[in-house]
Amino acid sequence: MTVLEATNLRKTFRSKKKTTEAVRGVSLSISEGEILAFLGPNGAGKTTTIKIVAGLIRPDAGEVRILGKNPLHAPALKQLGAVLEGNRNVYWQLTPLENLEYFGCIRGLPAPEARRRTAELIERFGLSEKMRAPTQSLSRGMQQKVAIAVALIHKPKLLLLDEPTLGLDVEAAMDVRRLLKEIAREGQAILLTTHQMEVAEEVSDRVAVIREGEIVAEEKTSALIEKFSGNRFNIKVESGLDEATQARLKACGAEIVDGAIIYVGGTEGLWRVLESIKPLPLVSAAKDRVDLTEVFLRIVREAKRA
Repeated sequence: MTVLEATNLRKTFRSKKKTTEAVRGVSLSISEGEILAFLGPNGAGKTTTIKIVAGLIRPDAGEVRILGKNPLHAPALKQLGAVLEGNRNVYWQLTPLENLEYFGCIRGLPAPEARRRTAELIERFGLSEKMRAPTQSLSRGMQQKVAIAVALIHKPKLLLLDEPTLGLDVEAAMDVRRLLKEIAREGQAILLTTHQMEVAEEVSDRVAVIREGEIVAEEKTSALIEKFSGNRFNIKVESGLDEATQARLKACGAEIVDGAIIYVGGTEGLWRVLESIKPLPLVSAAKDRVDLTEVFLRIVREAKRA
């Protein structure tokens, strides 16, 4: 089921000195149980797009539907939770317990249901020991957990997360990434923005890259990485390569570099290379793989040159 459908969004900001097209024909969709990493350099239009999705600003053109409803209207907002970087997402003088119960009631839950959901989330997010401490006294990682728990208190179908692991230590960031994957498995759709490409690569199902207000790439995360990884294989064997074996490898189009066998080509040719080194003990055979950081930089640079 499609949870978010944003179609041909456009937004222009005007001042006396300047006109800025912040969003130019952006279309996005997210299904339940899916995490979409929405990536782009600073000033690319990510924040404006998220604010349109959240119903905080009106687009000049295009439309947004959350479960078929406009986020400018209350019924759609009941299906939306958000944690936005640079915003105070919770009340710092309140405890995690108080924050969750308060926001549960504010978002329409009856008091008994708000207390029940609060107890569930306190336990799930590992906040039991600190649930009665002022939120401002907690670590950055625990504060982020409280903010995400608050965003989930009313069981929204769409979760907007802006830099959820920024500034967290390694352990806290790992906890948040684990929670995001768990939340998605339970059926929530997540729109994630981050500059931490390793986070996007680990948790996202799909990636959309925006530059200068336009989507310049959108694909499954694994497929996008595969597309940019090429067909270079690195093969290592235990023993040295005699002259006859080297000759067979060269005939297959392979090269010997620092004792390793390097082959560039398709899998059919790879099998010929492997056949030519029998019966030497094989240590490893791996395809060179780029990471999402390199993919992102290449997409943005290519879009800039276009």
